[in-house]
Parts: sequence; structure tokens; C-alpha cells
Amino acid sequence: MKGWLLAAAAYNVVWGAVVIGAPESLFHWTRMEPPRYLEIWQCVGMIVGVYGIGYAIAAFDPLRHWPIVLVGLLGKILGPVGFATAMAKGVFPPRFAVTILTNDLAWWVPFGGILWAAMSEAQRPADITVLELREALRRAKDQHGTSLYDRSISGPILVVLLRHQGCTFCRKALADVAADRLRMEQVGVTPVLVHLGTEVQARMLFARYGLDDLPRVSDPTARLYRSLGLGRGRFLQLVGPAAWVRGFRSVVIERHGLSGLAGDGFQMPGVFLIRDGRVESSFVHRVSSDRPNYSDLIEDGRELIEMSPEAN
Repeated sequence: MKGWLLAAAAYNVVWGAVVIGAPESLFHWTRMEPPRYLEIWQCVGMIVGVYGIGYAIAAFDPLRHWPIVLVGLLGKILGPVGFATAMAKGVFPPRFAVTILTNDLAWWVPFGGILWAAMSEAQRPADITVLELREALRRAKDQHGTSLYDRSISGPILVVLLRHQGCTFCRKALADVAADRLRMEQVGVTPVLVHLGTEVQARMLFARYGLDDLPRVSDPTARLYRSLGLGRGRFLQLVGPAAWVRGFRSVVIERHGLSGLAGDGFQMPGVFLIRDGRVESSFVHRVSSDRPNYSDLIEDGRELIEMSPEAN
């Protein structure tokens, strides 16, 4: 990040200096008539050069100075839009597009990557302790004060660790659990919902799917997620092509909708069948839009119950 921002700083300062010192040069090269008031064009050069100073400052702490990068990226997006409009009207010749490539388009990916990293860091939990699984299960208590470890001693539990509650895939997962809940309970598997938001947020959302009576655990620091090996997603895992296609279906066609963040938007979900504090079966999402096969997990739970000493 530092290297890219220093390169942007150097480019802006040089480009601005050339425009200020030789304002007609770019117009001669593109065979355009220079503007009548070159001082206005020189002012543009001054603004670009000043941005370079901002990028140089941001380079030494990119995650803290992300607003500078954001403003820069917005300019680099809106600039090409204005150029395309002017070129369509015949005002700018196509040769002028070279400046758009070097001034704007070349910086979209690095600047976007810096903003992505800043957003990820801002949502990272302050507590990143990784506990041994049984200890994490003992500390994870549902709305009734019962630990997940104690519930797993009483019988197999299907622990569904959700994405943040504003995510449409979190809501799709709730719909899937609601559809398979009866089968789970018929074989003796207790579904448990683990979420990243507050108790109030969870109760309101889960009630939409008729699941507000299920055991639920608030885990805003994702401590249980980490103990079960669930990490934070990379760009393609979270917003890759599959997420866009399935997200459209979930939001628009199935009407699960979406809303603002309620938890770490980078946290990946997963589903774990746990008995006696041990993971017996699991489904770990490769991308945020993956859908577990609950039928297989339910069947694994049924076999666990049949093989238990109590069943014999």
C-alpha cells in the first residue's frame, strides 16, 4: 500500500508541475486547441499536485488515512465518466484518453485494494483470542444461560454460525434452517444459531423466520467462530461472481433482502454438528453464498444418536 501511494504521489506532483510549467504541452500533443484562459488549466495542475501531497501523507499510514484514498478514487472514477461524455459529444479527441489511462484507470485496483483493507481492519474484532473448542463452547451461552457445551452433552447440536445479520445469505441460511427444522428435531438434533449482532437484533430477525424460540448465541467478537476454524473472507470469497449471482436471487427473487452491517462483514460462516464437545461433522463455506446440505448433516446426527449408549 505504501509503495502504491508513494508512486501516486510522485506521479501527481510531476503531472501537476508539467501542467503548471508548460500548460500548452498536452494540448499540442493531442492536437487540441488550447483553452483561452490557460490559468484555469494550470489551476487543475495545482489541484492534482496537491493531491500528490495527500497521497504521500497517506502512504505512511494508509489504513488511518483511508479518506484521502477514497476521495482520490472517487475523482479517478468520475473523471473517466466526464471524459466519456465529452468524447461522445465530439469535444475531446480519442487521443486524449491516454491521460485517462494514466491519471485514473491505472489506480482503480490499488486504491480499491487499500480501501478494502481499511474496511477489513476497521471491522476486525479487538479480541482475537483463539480458545480450545471445549472452553469456547463452555463460554458460549444461549439466551437461557445454557452453554453450548452442556447442550452438546445432552444430545447432538447443529451449530449454525451465521454471517452478519444484514447479509442476504444470513437470511437465506435462516430460511433453510426453518425449512429443515422439523426433520432436525424429529431425529433428536437441536439447531443452535450463532450470530455476530446483539440479542435484540437477533431476536427481531429470527422471528421473521419463526426461529426466535431456538437457542441462539451472540458472539460479536467471533470467538466461537475462530475456535471452530472459521476465518475472515478474502475479496473473491465475499463478493465474487457466485455471490453476485446468488445474492441477486436471494435479494430480489426470494425477497430475503439485506440491510446494514450488524457484525463483522468479513467473517465467514459454517455449520457444525457437535456432540459431547466434539465436532462430528461440518460444512465450511468456501464462498459466502455456499449453501450447506442440511440433509447430510441431519443424517449424521441421526447416526450419532443411534450409535450412542443411551440408544442401545
